[in-house]
Amino acid sequence: MKQYAEADLKRFCESVLMRIGMNQDNALIISDSLIKANLEGIDSHGISRLPIYSKRFNDNRITLNPKIRFDEQSSSALIVDGDNGLGHVVSFFSIEKGIKMAKKSGVAAIAIRNSNHFGAASYFCQIACEHNVACIGFTNSPPGIAPWGGKHAFFGTNPIAFGFPTGDDKPVIIDLSTSIAARGKIIMAAKQGVKIPDGWAIDEDGLPTNDPEAALKGSVLPVGGAKGSALALAVEILTGVLSGAAFGPHVKNLYNDDEKNHANVGHFFILLDIEKFMNMELFFTSLKNLLNEMKMVDKKPEIEEIRYPGERRRRDEIQRRHNGIQLSPEVVEELILLGNHYRVEFPSPITNEMVL
Repeated sequence: MKQYAEADLKRFCESVLMRIGMNQDNALIISDSLIKANLEGIDSHGISRLPIYSKRFNDNRITLNPKIRFDEQSSSALIVDGDNGLGHVVSFFSIEKGIKMAKKSGVAAIAIRNSNHFGAASYFCQIACEHNVACIGFTNSPPGIAPWGGKHAFFGTNPIAFGFPTGDDKPVIIDLSTSIAARGKIIMAAKQGVKIPDGWAIDEDGLPTNDPEAALKGSVLPVGGAKGSALALAVEILTGVLSGAAFGPHVKNLYNDDEKNHANVGHFFILLDIEKFMNMELFFTSLKNLLNEMKMVDKKPEIEEIRYPGERRRRDEIQRRHNGIQLSPEVVEELILLGNHYRVEFPSPITNEMVL
């Protein structure tokens, strides 16, 4: 796979989105979120998503420049109608408003309806951490997980994310799907024509499969069996029922060309201004003591280092900023075609000389 410079990929994303008719502010948010995912090694939520987003903007299934409506129910409760905008944009402006609320009241809970796929949940946790605000984020998604004991997808893969600032550029970021693997990884495997690991999914007959195409027609398995299924239900209640968005099988699939209705994805965020609970420096010191003691636990022979969630992301980000972002030939081909359609040239890969 060839490597591409972060700045070049961002410019490409922004240019394509603005050619479609998106305003610059929204294009910057989406581009930043997508390329941040690539930098952190979460390629399933990176620039490979741009073609499907562009397609849905063009067929009016997603609003290019949504008029987001905020309804402050109290000093700490915010209801948001995303006007069918892309989830990156809707969530960014919701988090921005929620941080200001949390700074005043200590806590802000944000229920979002009428949105769409919002990429990597970690992105919004990182934004909150930059303001010394802890964040818990949830989203629902199109059916991907069968309820425990079932063979047909009902719940979304329904990610749960946490972000805790550490006083430097390495926050604790926990971002996990309630499925064994994020559905985006299976979509990526299907694009690349490679098999998925055993134990990830079942086909539409409820039988185990490592064929990504069969898995997309069937169901991803919940993490931890019945416990993962229960977590998926909890996320569905917060993001779908409490927000007033769609839930379960009523959330529409971005990749289904036959679908005409809006996805009506729901998100839910809880923001905590740490300084309202304890002295900021004391929090940083205590958290770092916790992490350091955790890392000092005796390791198994094959393990070189115990890492906390978010450490690997930061290391990958530093490395990819320097060496470039790897993209598969299949993704590059799709992006070149997209660029040609909008008269935006896809960037050339970087060379070893450029890296040095």
